[in-house]
Amino acid sequence: VQLQASGGGLVQAGGSLRLSCTTPRRTFSNNAVGWFRQAPGKEREFVAHIAWNGGSTYYGDSVKGRFTISRDNAKSTVYLQMNSLKPEDTAVYYCAVGRSSYGSRSSTGYQYWGQGTLVTVSS
Repeated sequence: VQLQASGGGLVQAGGSLRLSCTTPRRTFSNNAVGWFRQAPGKEREFVAHIAWNGGSTYYGDSVKGRFTISRDNAKSTVYLQMNSLKPEDTAVYYCAVGRSSYGSRSSTGYQYWGQGTLVTVSS
């Protein structure tokens, strides 16, 4: 299953980016989707997840209030709007399709992963 993450790039601190994750429809409609990130030399970190119908969302403490996850089931796409970016947000961001309709903070709760998109925030 191919997940396509896009939208990463270089941005100054305080700026914004919007990441997109496009998934095959058959694996998307009834499943939660999550975003994780991994900075160089660090473990993969949970960022956010959204339930199959967009009815519930959950965020990691480090991004709460700055990032917003949303989904458009008609387009089989999930978005991560990132505002007030900080240099510590620099990482490769991965999207993943969950094993169930409701998301998980653990990477073990996801069955399919995208290739990642790099976000670099300069100070």
